[in-house]
Amino acid sequence: MTQPAASRFPTPSINELPDDIRTRLLAVQEKSGFVPNVFLTLAHRPDEFRAFFAYHDALMDKDGGLSKAEREMIVVATSSANQCQYCVIAHGAILRIRARNPLIADQVAVNYRKADITPRQKAMLDFAMKVALEAQAVSDADFAMLASHGFSDDDIWDIAAIAAFFALSNRMANVTGMRPNDEFYLMGRLPK
Repeated sequence: MTQPAASRFPTPSINELPDDIRTRLLAVQEKSGFVPNVFLTLAHRPDEFRAFFAYHDALMDKDGGLSKAEREMIVVATSSANQCQYCVIAHGAILRIRARNPLIADQVAVNYRKADITPRQKAMLDFAMKVALEAQAVSDADFAMLASHGFSDDDIWDIAAIAAFFALSNRMANVTGMRPNDEFYLMGRLPK
């Protein structure tokens, strides 16, 4: 039995969507073999879908001082703290693939402080968690600590922006009752 993408709001049919959104969903489906439920759920509000994914892509698909795997680490750690099952499962799959490590996502989701990551990455996640859970407490000392690990001001902005953006995503996933696609659970766990 196919489960709905989200339990609290209607999921539009791909054929009913505006052309640009339908094209994006079909491209994702072609690449991954399925349409992640976040796309289907957010397509309920086309203007917000476009804004959400424009910002998502600007943060997650760019080059810079953070690797794509490190960007996913931020999502997994902060989504775990925000108790967002969808984002932990979906971005955990992406993290496993980008890091080429079948264990990393589970370690980061459960307790990043004990994960097999570098001291630099732990510092990055310490800051991301502070942004996610107590942004009012961020201080110059946090910037100095990150700089001592080689992070630039642009990197620090990216860490903060990813943590903040996914706080929005986590809350919407929880409010909509978004369900992780079954396909995510096995992705990146076994070598191809």
